[in-house]
Amino acid sequence: MISRYERMIARRYLLPGRGEGFIFLVASISLVAVALGVAALIAVMSVMNGFRAELFDRILGLNGHAVVQGYGGRLPDWQPLLAQARATPGVVQAEPIIEQPLIGSYKSRAEGVLLRGMLMGDIRNLKLVADNVKAGRLEDLALEGNFVAIGARLSESLGAGVGDTISLISPDGQVTPFGTTPRIVPYQIAAVFEVGIFDYDKAFVLMPLDRAQTFLRMGNDIGMITLTTTDADKADRILQPLVPALTGRGVIIDWRQMNGVLFEALSVERTVMFVVVGFIILVAVFNILTSLIMLVRAKTRDIAILRTMGASRAAMMRIFVTVGTLIGSAGILLGLALGFLFLHYRQNIVMGVSKITGVDLWDPRIRYLTELPAKTDMVEVTAIVTLALVLSFLATIYPAWKAASTDPVQVLRYE
Repeated sequence: MISRYERMIARRYLLPGRGEGFIFLVASISLVAVALGVAALIAVMSVMNGFRAELFDRILGLNGHAVVQGYGGRLPDWQPLLAQARATPGVVQAEPIIEQPLIGSYKSRAEGVLLRGMLMGDIRNLKLVADNVKAGRLEDLALEGNFVAIGARLSESLGAGVGDTISLISPDGQVTPFGTTPRIVPYQIAAVFEVGIFDYDKAFVLMPLDRAQTFLRMGNDIGMITLTTTDADKADRILQPLVPALTGRGVIIDWRQMNGVLFEALSVERTVMFVVVGFIILVAVFNILTSLIMLVRAKTRDIAILRTMGASRAAMMRIFVTVGTLIGSAGILLGLALGFLFLHYRQNIVMGVSKITGVDLWDPRIRYLTELPAKTDMVEVTAIVTLALVLSFLATIYPAWKAASTDPVQVLRYE
């Protein structure tokens, strides 16, 4: 514990005295450097966490934690398998779907699309789509006729909106003596949605399962069954009972096999960013060390007088440890405020910098997501604060030891 007079001396050493403006400047720079380091770490880690969480939730929200993929892209006699999957402990959702890459065209424009056929009830329950309808109504997909829902970016690329009719082109058409004629069927757009992942919004075309089967001439077959479990990390173990029923018919592919490279890259990048940005705090700590060494040299005479008045070596240690720790603590508090302020206004800051520089800092075609995400983990924030505090404390030990080692006889000999 630090005594009252030690607190008083530490407080006075934090304020600049005559001829000590440079020391105060260095200490202020140290405080700001700690603040910037803490703010940068909190912002970077929160953005990386948010990026991973958004990708994970949106990708797995559309594709499930695993898929039962039929050989040759077809899964015949799938109803018993679907019932078995839904009855498997740990499986919370199982949906039969058809996915097929096609070409979509409107007037003179054409784009590659990914047709997905789903049961109408599953489309209504697909929250990522149902909660993000920008125009039209998903319920209209069930009306008589050919209706589809398309992604917002695809709508922009084709220049087609709700009520317009696009053509879906399948290369698997009718065989003639002159070759295979592509199958072209017109569909009216009933809804436009935006899930927030550029690749999906740029390609997805949704329609009821039975109409997808008709268009692709699949009869009663489907392409796959998407499965959602209670724990994505244990999906392989949860789905193990389904493996015998798939012998000779298909395989189970979990999210790690489908997107493992992407999430592993994000994990590595997150670790590297923590180490790189963490060097800012390390540099700030060296600034604290420098300012304290300069303070000890400037206060050598005062330290000698205090020692002759009965102040112990331990008291001198506590005074300078307190001074350095207070600088670090003030920097940490300022850094917390700056970090959370940045996260709150992150999208406005990105847009502002993009406007000033003329460079699109958040191109969704590159970043996958349409907005800069963030997810703050309070455990990580606590770890960052603890790291900065410990480093600040360690930076005070050498200057404090030098102050405590001051020999008053040598210093005051010629006074």
